[in-house]
Amino acid sequence: MTFSKNDEKQSPVDSLVNGSARKDANPSEAINESSTNNPVNFPIVGIGASAGGLAAFEAFFSGMPTDVEPGMAFVLVQHLAPDHHSLLTELVRRYTRMKVFEVEDGVEVQINCIYIIPPNRDMAFLNGSLHLLEPSAPRGHRLPIDFLFDSLAHDQHERAIGIVLSGTGSDGTQGVRSIKSEGGMVIAQTPNTSEFDGMPRSAIATGLVDLELNPADMPAQLMAYVAHAFGRSSRFNSLPVLLNESSLKKIYILLRTQTGHDFSQYKPSTICRRIERRMAVHQINRIEDYVKYLQQAPVEVEALFRDFLIGVTNFFRDPEMFTILEQQIIPTLFEGKPQGSIIRAWVTGCSTGEEAYSLAILLQEHVEALKQNYKVQVFATDIDSRAIAAARAGVYPHSIANDISPERLARFFTAETSGNSYCIHKNIRDMLVFSEHNLIKDPPFSRLDFISCRNLLIYMNSDLQKQIITLFHYALNSAGMLFLGTSETVGDLGNLFITLDRKAKLYQRKEDFQGSKRAALNRFLPTVREKDMSVSGTPGHGNKAAVEKLSLRELTEQTLLQQLNIACALVNSQGDILYLHGRTGMYLEPAPGEASINNILKMAREGLRRDLTVGLHKVASSKERVSVENLRVKTNGHFTLVNLTICPVLLGARALLDSPLFLVILEESATQDTHKKPLPVTPLLTTNTDHNHDAIAQIAELNEELMAKEEYLHAANEELETSNEELKSSNEEMQSVNEELQSTNEELETSKEELQSINEELATVNTELQAKVHDLSRANNDMNNLLAGTGIGTIFVDHNVNILRFTPAATLIINLIHSDIGRPVGHIMSNLIKYDSLVGDIKSVLQNLIPKEVDVQTIEGNWYTMRILPYRTLDNVIEGAVITFVDITEVVTIREALRKANETKSP
Repeated sequence: MTFSKNDEKQSPVDSLVNGSARKDANPSEAINESSTNNPVNFPIVGIGASAGGLAAFEAFFSGMPTDVEPGMAFVLVQHLAPDHHSLLTELVRRYTRMKVFEVEDGVEVQINCIYIIPPNRDMAFLNGSLHLLEPSAPRGHRLPIDFLFDSLAHDQHERAIGIVLSGTGSDGTQGVRSIKSEGGMVIAQTPNTSEFDGMPRSAIATGLVDLELNPADMPAQLMAYVAHAFGRSSRFNSLPVLLNESSLKKIYILLRTQTGHDFSQYKPSTICRRIERRMAVHQINRIEDYVKYLQQAPVEVEALFRDFLIGVTNFFRDPEMFTILEQQIIPTLFEGKPQGSIIRAWVTGCSTGEEAYSLAILLQEHVEALKQNYKVQVFATDIDSRAIAAARAGVYPHSIANDISPERLARFFTAETSGNSYCIHKNIRDMLVFSEHNLIKDPPFSRLDFISCRNLLIYMNSDLQKQIITLFHYALNSAGMLFLGTSETVGDLGNLFITLDRKAKLYQRKEDFQGSKRAALNRFLPTVREKDMSVSGTPGHGNKAAVEKLSLRELTEQTLLQQLNIACALVNSQGDILYLHGRTGMYLEPAPGEASINNILKMAREGLRRDLTVGLHKVASSKERVSVENLRVKTNGHFTLVNLTICPVLLGARALLDSPLFLVILEESATQDTHKKPLPVTPLLTTNTDHNHDAIAQIAELNEELMAKEEYLHAANEELETSNEELKSSNEEMQSVNEELQSTNEELETSKEELQSINEELATVNTELQAKVHDLSRANNDMNNLLAGTGIGTIFVDHNVNILRFTPAATLIINLIHSDIGRPVGHIMSNLIKYDSLVGDIKSVLQNLIPKEVDVQTIEGNWYTMRILPYRTLDNVIEGAVITFVDITEVVTIREALRKANETKSP
């Protein structure tokens, strides 16, 4: 899921500020430096419409009073042809007494004034001034409303207001996202009141529009919102004010009840700012009243939920970071993987999918560069169902050309026929799996090579951040990569990840030694084993090149270790054996039970275990060396005197694994007495002095042994308590996992039932569609035979005089073939003589709706009556014209013969 994913987006107006990208801090959540220094302290209202939106402008300003209180400024953008003189300035002046200006470059915006864009210019707002720029996009692909809205959002933040009026296309949609991400407000014209409803519908489809109104009703709502949000008593004029905790908890409950999502662990400042904005939209002053309003209006609960989830993102967001990702990180994901392997990635909080598709494009480019067969699977998740639906569709506005290189745009996208949008290619779409997923409560994906979680953690409290970072560590493969936003870090869990690039916030998974002993062993010790093997010359492992690469110091140390013949073991504080050196069979033997048990305390022979346990406990607590001499260890039926030494490992392994390690050294004592027997116990009560001395010595020895036993029992007791705590923790985790599995099983059963129901519905729909296709095919055959059988040449054209269909007889008059369908009829050579106004006559009929009839002659001398009629649908909608040619050659011939006969008879 995601809140506002705009943190690294570079707007078109960024070039005005030395090309610098925005920082991570979201200005809608706190007044940042730029807004503090901004000379404009009143709202700026951006209004966008197409050339056909004059009536909407007229209705809007007819209801806007002259002296707006509190004040605001209006900036109008209209789609204009480059050489077209705008009449909007004169029109607006008729309906308002506010000052109206056509913008000049660098003009400073004043309160209660109206500013109108001139033709053939893009306009941006920066630090209180309007700046004009030469359009960079070709005509037909310009998005001037998006350009203005985006600059307003980045400069004015919560003081930016966007209004989308009548117009075609999708211009303004991306700008609406930018304004909402910065905490601004958006109004759209009700589509059924729009002369052209393309722009309002596209804006409303984002789910981010606050109000849908008629233009005449907008001024009252706009003034009420501005007075509430930016009046003298408004809290928007200061830093976010935390709402009372009780009301906040009630809002959390209402959200969780209706949406199933819990926001109680998110940062209150973010939540409160969004709640205050919704209160301003509805002019509600008290939080208690807003809670009541939420209880009575489930639609507002959904709207508040959508406000929390504003997902503004773009392709290759923050290009510098994606360049590092492309050049340094993605190649490492493929290293060491054989052909046919699967590369798995997870993009959390994917919003509408731009970042997920960007990652998929980079992965696809690398696979093609390797020229090897790899399968790439990218999971993209969010809790916003609307965003996931948009991401699955893979259709994006034409403005994405600002974020994607022309090469990638041509290679991975297809322009829609409307020219206003692009569709992602199927080969990229098939790499992604989009899913509605709650990062907090749903089970994570696993065995991942890469996770991207950008600008999501900054909205969560520290406890939730730790929980999610730990979850990412669990989900990643060994050496998997984590990609965070520029204001996010792994925090106190640095022991789980290695920092690869601090600026780009790229991390690599590090093994949790205490949680995964075997994985740590496999990661830490292979190089040591290889060096030992290569020096000893073991067949299949040692080679001359490996020996030559060893430094003189390493070679000397390895040789000394072999000559001294010391038996030792590298262990952790629990006694788990990580590495064995020398022959340890005299002192250690496999413990009964599972073969995987590899603990030195359980493997110690008789006579060694007690002192080994006590000594390891002492070293672990004091970090000082412990030595015990002449331990009687039972080996192969007899006893051997053994010297035990335990010392902490302070370098190398500890620095790598972040866990204390210890070296246990075992060696035979220099003085051996394998047949030594226990001292005889003599009576304590005797008169013999020698016997008394022997008794005292024996008592002292027994006391020492008793103290050693007590220390051993104390250490064993502590280990038992630790084991009990670990078992309790493991039991709780297993219970949690069991509950999650039960929940997952229930969800799967529900999904199965839903899929069965959907399958039945699809089968029904499929049957209906087959019947309709059959009927349509029969009707089409009947129509083709009817048109061919009449012998009347007929041509169907659309509004643009492009050919839609024609009958075979029409090819005798105009040279038509099947591939001409879709071409303008004026581009086709005709066989008519003394008649060249066909296109003009068709346009005249389309404009006046009056049929036209003309007698025309072909090159062969045949005469036809040509009729041009409007093409009407069943709903009486004009969608083109129909041209028919009726053969009247015989009639004309008879008429001419009669004329000549009459002339002959006349005197």
